[in-house]
Amino acid sequence: MIVVEEGKAKIIVTKDGPYQVFGALPIDKKIIGIGEEGEPEKWVQGKNVPSDETCALCRCGESKNHPFCDETHVKIKFNGMETASKKTHDEQAQIIDGPTLKLKDAPELCATVRFCHRAGGTWELTHHSDDPKARELAIEQSCDCPSGRIIECDKKTGMVFEKEFMQSISLVEDPQKKVSGPLWVKGGVPVESSDGTIYEVRNRQTLCRCGKSHNKPFCDGNHIDEKFNDGDDSLK
Repeated sequence: MIVVEEGKAKIIVTKDGPYQVFGALPIDKKIIGIGEEGEPEKWVQGKNVPSDETCALCRCGESKNHPFCDETHVKIKFNGMETASKKTHDEQAQIIDGPTLKLKDAPELCATVRFCHRAGGTWELTHHSDDPKARELAIEQSCDCPSGRIIECDKKTGMVFEKEFMQSISLVEDPQKKVSGPLWVKGGVPVESSDGTIYEVRNRQTLCRCGKSHNKPFCDGNHIDEKFNDGDDSLK
């Protein structure tokens, strides 16, 4: 029996089953908006998804009632084995030093959402962060990364640049690739492994919902190759 303190938000990864969501977390859709360079540039607000105090979100990718579980994982004998590291972001991250910024980059967490591609990429912009425009764009791109793979820090003060998010879940939709993306979990919601341990609590993280990630429970971008589609009209 799963026991969660009333009012406390939490996501539990069940063994070979769905994500059990507690704490009345709001759920909505966020659509990747493309800019003039042909790369992701902004998040577009989509519709809200009604949900209850607790709910079960599909993890196998085969539900006929996305984003909610309909027990299809049982029929298809879904293998949801978790393979992601329990190391913290800092323990996994490579460090890129720029003149005024330090970029912490944990590639294993990449969800292939591509906000880091514009203007030569966040890494190149970090190397030119003595230019105010390059610095501003590098920070913007890192904060728009839903998985939290990249995190920019002020080199002098050590301050980490993060947006403030209400605890919530967004269903990522990627019209450019014509696919549905991961569950974007925001605001420091704890994610508990099926073995009872807690992954590092982070402001931004992305959970796989196509069922094909090699870094479960986190997204690794395989939804693109798998052409995962939850039926969203924006992908037509």
